[in-house]
Amino acid sequence: MLKIEHIGIAVKNIKDSNDLFSRLLGAEPYKMEEVVSEGVLTSFFKVGENKVELLQALREDSPIARFLEKKGEGIHHIAFDVADISAEMDRLQKAGFTLINEHPKKGADNKLVCFLHPKGTNGVLIELCQSMD
Repeated sequence: MLKIEHIGIAVKNIKDSNDLFSRLLGAEPYKMEEVVSEGVLTSFFKVGENKVELLQALREDSPIARFLEKKGEGIHHIAFDVADISAEMDRLQKAGFTLINEHPKKGADNKLVCFLHPKGTNGVLIELCQSMD
């Protein structure tokens, strides 16, 4: 793993949360994007070399909607930048981690992504990210 790529925060209202994080970080979001496959609207802020991703559910059956219903607003996941997502998935699976995704899928911010099940990572949802650039 190369670095922490971003921290994902589940929010009920992305407009209100963008305003809050703009005041907190002293910067506007650099990108907003809808990920239709996940039923989520995302907003990204740069924080040094890292990013904060805000996630608002667009459908009641989306993973973010379920998270908000169960836990409320807050940290949803930590994402790590990887050079080769397939190799990293293979390495982690061999090391005993449970992958939520069998294959990498297209995520926000021009990334291929895969998630590790939080039951095997001390309750923290881990996302692997590989740039598609």
